[in-house]
Amino acid sequence: MKAIEHSFQTFVDAMYTADDELEFERVATRLAQRLGFRWFAYLHLIQNEPALISSYPKSWTGRYFDLGYQRLDPVVRRASREHDAFPWSGSTPRAAGTREQRRFFDEAVTFGIRSGITVPIRSGFGRMAAFTLATDERSARAEQLLSEAKDLVQLAGLYFHIHATTKLRSRSGRQTKPDVLTQRERQCLAWAAQGKTVSDTAMLVEIAPRTVVFHLENARRKLDAASIAQCVAEALRRGLLP
Repeated sequence: MKAIEHSFQTFVDAMYTADDELEFERVATRLAQRLGFRWFAYLHLIQNEPALISSYPKSWTGRYFDLGYQRLDPVVRRASREHDAFPWSGSTPRAAGTREQRRFFDEAVTFGIRSGITVPIRSGFGRMAAFTLATDERSARAEQLLSEAKDLVQLAGLYFHIHATTKLRSRSGRQTKPDVLTQRERQCLAWAAQGKTVSDTAMLVEIAPRTVVFHLENARRKLDAASIAQCVAEALRRGLLP
């Protein structure tokens, strides 16, 4: 399996066990870094009101929304018109875009955000979303990744959108309760439920076998189970596993 395909499959597996915004951010950031990018951002516009999950510097995202940049951002505007993933760069020729858009890109570059890939996502009833991988380097990496694995990049954006909107919406609709299991514990239990051994799970989740055992034992204690098999059954009964 190619490294890109392996990174994508690991990302998809982790999406099934992510359960809150922080976990979704961590999963997507790991994918971005494995693909050679520094940051990830997911912007969902509902009636022009933005919702953001990202690993961008907080100083940049705070300024972005304080100044209403989502209405000016050339990348967001392009994503609202197109369907295919596309590369972009803040180092475009000076004549490109309006004066305000050039100033926007110049400002983004001062925060290190120089180039990236964006996946446009249609969300129904005029809503739209955009899944972005970004870097502080020139645009060559973005163009190379699109030429090698455009389909996987687009699928990653769609998987993120579907899982994030579904899980976060259902989570907000129920009473807040403490998280019983961590994401890693859910991942290890999910693979155990599929009959995977500790060694198999370690390879799939990309952690050491002893770390898999640690997470499984933590989950067993939290669910007051006598064995890992009973722990898996209890986690499934409570709806804690995908």
